[in-house]
Amino acid sequence: MTTDSDAITPGADDNRSKRDDDGIEGQLNRLEKDYRELTEKAQNLLTERVYLENEVGQQKKKVNRLEEEIRMLRSPPHIVGHIQDCIDEGRVVVRSSNGTVFLVSANQRIDSELLKPGARVALNQDTLSVIQVLHDAWDPLVTGAEMVEKPDITYDDLGGLDEQIQLIRESIELPLTSPESFTRFGIKPPKGVLLVGPPGCGKTMLAKAVASSTDCSFIRLVGSELAQKYIGEGGRMVRELFDLAREKAPSIVFIDEIDAIGAKRLDTATSGDREVQRTLMQLLAELDGFDALDDVKLISATNRPDILDEALLRPGRFDRIIEIPYPDEEGRSAILAIHMGKMPKTKGLTVGKIVSQTKGFSGADLKATCVEAAMVAIRSKRKSVNATDFRTAIDRIKDKKANSTRGDAPEDLFH
Repeated sequence: MTTDSDAITPGADDNRSKRDDDGIEGQLNRLEKDYRELTEKAQNLLTERVYLENEVGQQKKKVNRLEEEIRMLRSPPHIVGHIQDCIDEGRVVVRSSNGTVFLVSANQRIDSELLKPGARVALNQDTLSVIQVLHDAWDPLVTGAEMVEKPDITYDDLGGLDEQIQLIRESIELPLTSPESFTRFGIKPPKGVLLVGPPGCGKTMLAKAVASSTDCSFIRLVGSELAQKYIGEGGRMVRELFDLAREKAPSIVFIDEIDAIGAKRLDTATSGDREVQRTLMQLLAELDGFDALDDVKLISATNRPDILDEALLRPGRFDRIIEIPYPDEEGRSAILAIHMGKMPKTKGLTVGKIVSQTKGFSGADLKATCVEAAMVAIRSKRKSVNATDFRTAIDRIKDKKANSTRGDAPEDLFH
């Protein structure tokens, strides 16, 4: 006789088997999910490894570059010299910067065609052997003298200088734009023009107008910049200045305050004076030497022509000396018309009423008068200038001229 516990329930084994199958499938799904996650994580780690390896490679290159830079910075400086002669392959005679001459060897990797007399080279500080050939370079002061952007001053901005403008255009612009005109008559055009006149009468402004009106390269320097401390430096700069002008031809060279290097040569001179004289002699050689200045014109300006050397003033160097005196009544009227043209004025204020009160004024004084009159009107919070403002400005300028410590010597030179 069987009991209830011993009875076999139909389908029980099938349910148990089904639960076992579901458990195994769930484990497999979990394992597959874990596998995918691990695979994705491994892929990410692999990608990160490649990125870090690349980053390490870049950092190593940077470290190597910095180490190379440190090594170069720690290396001793090179001596700059010039080759005097080439003896045979690999051996040259060089002159160092202190003037000493040596027979040295040259780097075998340097092209032998570059090793020629006159070439600038870098020498090893210990062995003085030629390490590399340097390119010939102009002085930074000379290369920076080229006027890239032209000034905005034109001939129309110059009042009372009609004759001077005509003379400088005939001497500077015409030979550059129409050289056949001089060839037809069998003459050589002027090489240079010297502008002389008291301070503030428009010498530099006239040179700026020439630079603005021509398509030539314009190179300008102040004479004092050519007066150098070391022997031969001033002459070298003059030579490089004209070499640059020839390369940029057609070109115009403007030397302001030329009396700084063009003063008369004296027998009793200091070492500094003799160096300035050497600079002057180099300038004379460039103006009237063996190298022609066909497409290079020179303009110079000074307010002390009495101290210039006679060799500098003779024809063939400065063929034309253009005097720019104090403006007369007509010139003052033209200058005031230019400066008062855009100035708001009260009714009845004319240029003619001011001209008669400005006798002896230079162009700079007239400009300062207009500026001072405008400042008086601005201080009074008015929108236009009147005759009273100009009278006040003229009195102030006259007081300033009277109290000036310059004296009358420069003015007497031009009367």
